Amino acid sequence: MGREYKILCTPVEGAALQQLLQRLPPPFHRPQMQEIYNYRVEEDGYYLVDHLVDRSVAAAGLQVFLDAALSTGQSVTVIEP
Repeated sequence: MGREYKILCTPVEGAALQQLLQRLPPPFHRPQMQEIYNYRVEEDGYYLVDHLVDRSVAAAGLQVFLDAALSTGQSVTVIEP
């Protein structure tokens, strides 16, 4: 399975969301095309699963979501669902 993170916050929308998604590192490890991480943008924040394939890439993706969460408000909570 991996490690799951739920970032509770007000997610960005529209053009800001498109910019956010463009900053994410590629979620697949080449040449095997193994999934490194997966994510969802939800109504109450962001959800990310680190599949423990390449921790530095998954951490970079998580950092992008944390930065976005902190940019939209002062209240950000990270939990492991």
